[in-house]
Amino acid sequence: MRLERGAVTALVALLVAFLGLPVAVLVVRAVAGGALVAAVGDPVVLEALSLSLGTTAVSLVLTVLLGTPFAYVLARRRFRGSSLLETIVDLPIVLPPSVAGLALLLVFGRRGLVGPSLEVVGLTIPFTTVAVVLAQVFVAAPFFVRSARAGFAAVDRDLEDAARVDGAAEHQVFRWITAPLAGAALAAGLVMSWARALGEFGATIMFAGNIAGRTQTLPLVVYGEFGAGELDASIAAASILVLAAFGVLVAVRFLGWGRALDLRGA
Repeated sequence: MRLERGAVTALVALLVAFLGLPVAVLVVRAVAGGALVAAVGDPVVLEALSLSLGTTAVSLVLTVLLGTPFAYVLARRRFRGSSLLETIVDLPIVLPPSVAGLALLLVFGRRGLVGPSLEVVGLTIPFTTVAVVLAQVFVAAPFFVRSARAGFAAVDRDLEDAARVDGAAEHQVFRWITAPLAGAALAAGLVMSWARALGEFGATIMFAGNIAGRTQTLPLVVYGEFGAGELDASIAAASILVLAAFGVLVAVRFLGWGRALDLRGA
């Protein structure tokens, strides 16, 4: 038994070291080398950080507006084609980000499916800030929908029925009963969706490009600075993303949303 426990402990320690050591070295290098402090005053990093925060805020609002009713329908109704809809929602999670970006380009590009129609009304989406937002929504919305669906499915319908008997309208039932009871799952979905949008790279660079001040988000700065040989600047930008991601996961686990997150695929 001791031998088996020792082997399991060794394997666990090996995996933890493999997953955690590169990230720890990155952050330590950024802090000890002064790169993280320097990044605070770097206009390129600050501009990219501002763009990342702004676009992810917009994409999160769109995700909630579009994803909440969709998740509710998937949780409460079974109909022909519902499994197909669930598969479509999950597909961006498993698609390589570059494929997602190419697919968006084929739809919204100038020679894409709807691109020419949009240009008629003077709207060009590729390689603009709008393209950044759309790429973020495409890759991040499934995380919110999956988590929200699990939350809505777990709500006790007897409580909703009791509210209806007391005369509550459907929107009042949702606002005062359903949404609060599913709140942990909704919060977990929001946080994970925002984190995924913040770290988006592949779809963004394919669909929106890497234009400073317009489409260059923080992950693209990491890529651009590394390609230009500016290792310290790349490390600093990467460490900011690591710290943001770590903070998100800590919030999910320690604010009581961990169980909801674990159920997001239910």
